[in-house]
Amino acid sequence: MRLLFLGDVVGRAGRLAVLEALPKLRERYAADFVIVNGENAAGGFGISEAILNELLDAGADVVTTGNHVWDQREALVFIERYDRLLRPLNFPAGTPGKGAGLFKAANGADVLVVNAMGRVFMGDLDDPFRAIDESLVACPLKTGVDAIFIDFHAEATSEKEALGHFVDGRATAVVGTHTHVPTADHQILTGGTAYLSDAGMCGDFDSVLGMDKDEPVSRFVSKIPSRRFAPSKGDATVCGVAIDVDDQTGLARAIGPVRLGGRLSQAEPAFWRAEN
Repeated sequence: MRLLFLGDVVGRAGRLAVLEALPKLRERYAADFVIVNGENAAGGFGISEAILNELLDAGADVVTTGNHVWDQREALVFIERYDRLLRPLNFPAGTPGKGAGLFKAANGADVLVVNAMGRVFMGDLDDPFRAIDESLVACPLKTGVDAIFIDFHAEATSEKEALGHFVDGRATAVVGTHTHVPTADHQILTGGTAYLSDAGMCGDFDSVLGMDKDEPVSRFVSKIPSRRFAPSKGDATVCGVAIDVDDQTGLARAIGPVRLGGRLSQAEPAFWRAEN
């Protein structure tokens, strides 16, 4: 099975780049299942119902989020109508929506997607390790589901790495989001779980984390906010990761970065190009 994940979609530039690229990527890679993190898609802050539907129509099977999920207040209402939109699993009990879901891939496989949020530098949330562990026990790899993908929305690399080792051999992949900068540590851990500290963002990298650079620079220099942060509008890079899954074990056979367009060096999964 072929899993494709795209990192945080930031603003209009990132959104338009994903809407253009995703249908082509899905066809070119023959991707069986696609996950997109959309938490910054609406003006850099949250996601609207209209944008959610655009991402789903473009080929996303599931849209994950993070700490900005409620920035568009309408999400508190419409999330209950969309099983394919996830919010962090370890939000308090009673929070609208859900943090994990079981979905059907194009090849017929059952895929469990878990969306969780870290706690280091991120605020006071329920324990993500315990919450994820409960999901894996309830729906174990291969006996309960064919693949398990975890989007861990977290600030600290140490917390992300620790989670990767915590679920190694019990999940197909752990991919970090939130920092918007793609890391170069994609690997398959000793137990067979694919891991990447951060998939990066789908947005304009001539920026500060996807935001127009003038205001962040000004705040660092003067310590005085002058206006709201706004997404940068230049050419976007679509960043993500490709994971090839062993259909017999549900563990990863290969993992590689995806970077297309914009300013960053380009990357595509060689293991899929060779087969196509």
